[in-house]
Amino acid sequence: MGDFIKNGFLLGLGAALAGKEKLQEKLNDLVERNELTKDQAKQVMDSFIEKGQNQANAWEGDRKEQMKKLGEELHLATKDDISALQERIQALESKLGK
Repeated sequence: MGDFIKNGFLLGLGAALAGKEKLQEKLNDLVERNELTKDQAKQVMDSFIEKGQNQANAWEGDRKEQMKKLGEELHLATKDDISALQERIQALESKLGK
């Protein structure tokens, strides 16, 4: 399951990089033809990058939520569960005099 998510993320990243390169080429062409200023082209590129970062953050949040739900469905122990069990073991050991 983890490889599937990782491969999907890498595929999306590759598509984003290819899209960024194509956008940069198009913006450079528009600047050369004086249809955009360099500042306008930079603003468009910055907006594209910002939207990509926002989407990546959203995907990361979604991935974490899906993994949490999967762990719950499989009844996997959480860090809190393990810590609580360790505390109980220590309490029982102290009662037994170990």
